[in-house]
Amino acid sequence: MTSSQDACYISLLGLAEYFRTSSPPNIKKCIQCLQALFTFKPPLKVEARTHLQLGQILMAYTKNTDLARNHLEQAWMLSENINNFDDVKFDTASLLAQLYQQQEQSSLAKPVLRKAIELSQHNVYWHCKLLFQLAQTHATDKEYALASELLAVGVESTDETNATYLKTLFLLSRAMIMMIERKTGDVLAILNQAGTIIDNAVQNIHLKEYLKVFFYVLQVCHYLQLGQVKTVKTSLKQLQQSIQTIMAPNWPSDEQIFGQSNTEMFMWLPKEQLYVLVYLVTVSHSMMAGYMDKAQKYTEKALTQIEKLKSQENKPILAVFQIILLEHIIMCRLVMGNKSLAIKEIALAKDVCLSSSNKFLLKKHSAQLHCLLGLYAMSASYFEHAERQFFACINETTERDLKLFANLNLAIVYLRMKREQELRQILEQVQQENSQCSNSQALMGSFYYVQGLNAFHKSSFHEAKRFLRETLKMANAEDLNRLTSCSLVLLSHVFLSIGNSKESMNMVTPAMQLASKIPDIHVQLWGSAILKDLHRMLKEPTLETEAYNNHCNFSQNLIADQMKCTKFPEHTLISWVQGDPPLPMLSQEILEAPPATTHQQPTATVVRLPGQPGQQIIYQ
Repeated sequence: MTSSQDACYISLLGLAEYFRTSSPPNIKKCIQCLQALFTFKPPLKVEARTHLQLGQILMAYTKNTDLARNHLEQAWMLSENINNFDDVKFDTASLLAQLYQQQEQSSLAKPVLRKAIELSQHNVYWHCKLLFQLAQTHATDKEYALASELLAVGVESTDETNATYLKTLFLLSRAMIMMIERKTGDVLAILNQAGTIIDNAVQNIHLKEYLKVFFYVLQVCHYLQLGQVKTVKTSLKQLQQSIQTIMAPNWPSDEQIFGQSNTEMFMWLPKEQLYVLVYLVTVSHSMMAGYMDKAQKYTEKALTQIEKLKSQENKPILAVFQIILLEHIIMCRLVMGNKSLAIKEIALAKDVCLSSSNKFLLKKHSAQLHCLLGLYAMSASYFEHAERQFFACINETTERDLKLFANLNLAIVYLRMKREQELRQILEQVQQENSQCSNSQALMGSFYYVQGLNAFHKSSFHEAKRFLRETLKMANAEDLNRLTSCSLVLLSHVFLSIGNSKESMNMVTPAMQLASKIPDIHVQLWGSAILKDLHRMLKEPTLETEAYNNHCNFSQNLIADQMKCTKFPEHTLISWVQGDPPLPMLSQEILEAPPATTHQQPTATVVRLPGQPGQQIIYQ
């Protein structure tokens, strides 16, 4: 009888696998074969394994997640207390938790993973894999302290088993969580600890190089988070060298490197995705430093690589990379005065968010979309729309830097609208928040710039100079070129207003040189208007005419681009402030754009939008 049953099990399993691997696969018959096993009342282990197989196949090949969940729950219930059944037991727990996550029921995933972690202490591979998964689940729910605690447990576990590579992964992952928590001192301490282990204790040269890429990505992101564009250059260069080593033709495949032992099967990201990620952090650096041409070049290369990878296998992480790259390139377009491309790319970013599973990316990036629309509306002088967009951003995000960034630009909107009470309230609020916590050097410099701009508009020229010198000190210390050019042109205007033509010229000349390198059309427009007035004061008619012609060219380019972009259906996105963003409708009323104005001042203290890479723990 037992022999006959065994033959039936084997036959049905063989048939199921035959149908699964057929070309094309016959999943319906595969499932029928597996379900037929239950009619023979198989032993507990066979029954649990079959439920797991059905759950795996239903998740991989069908949309019937409820039935998959039912099978996985049965597999977990049956296998939970069976000894020497690790692969089925822990594979089931991991897959079931993953399914709960997909159904946005992380409260069900966490107890399953905690129980599995408790049961897996004898098995290093599964214990670590489940610790990573539960830490990721808590991080996704923004329970960063719990995620950090679990990763600390991982460090201790790997210490006991001398799994150096895994220990380093846990340390780097913990540093990443602490970056999100803004625990600057702890981040540096853990990165230093991990760096020492990578240099001295990791013997496998291939694993060492992957760990170095992970380490340098975090180091670069950490410095950029602090607005330290100059400080980060050495780390960025080392990161670029490491990724070139990994992408070399003679470098082994990921499968060869990560298949040697159970404790070395963990990989943060495959090398093709790491390649995109390095482009992404390079774009972020170029954007903050004010190298718009470089940022555009690297963005185009990264997006091309993403499309190539999508054609092979469309992993969700690729859409995350795509949306962050788009956020950066959109700001580049706005700085360079190309609003028509910017609004098209905002619409593309919106579509990428909407197409993600369960609109996951929309939930994560809607605040950034509102902020970008606010910057776009502000650059086109739609101040009421800009105000609503910045408010939507502030209300939807808990990210401190993004709130500060939106508030600073909202302050400029109020300044341009002459709404002094609201402007004063924002500046007081930002001042109070800054006194309680440290912020990015770029954002702090921007705050001083906004105060200087406000003082200038109130004709408090001495106070304006004091604020702007603080901005310049911070901007020059870290090569924040756009902030430097904005501050110099405003200082030039301050000196022009008090009749000091010499100092005004000393400020506007380097401002224009920097602005042309960036290139920043708004600073160039403003600077050319100042130069025209200066040359008139100095009785230099030829140079005055040249400056006037330059000013007209910049102004005409901005007006032409603005008239073009307001005719696009995507332009109506500036009216979206809540719920899901609409699809562009050709029949919607197109808003008429006001013309660009003379002496137009930079409308955005553009620095990096938050949303840095490295905020997800992904092990494959």
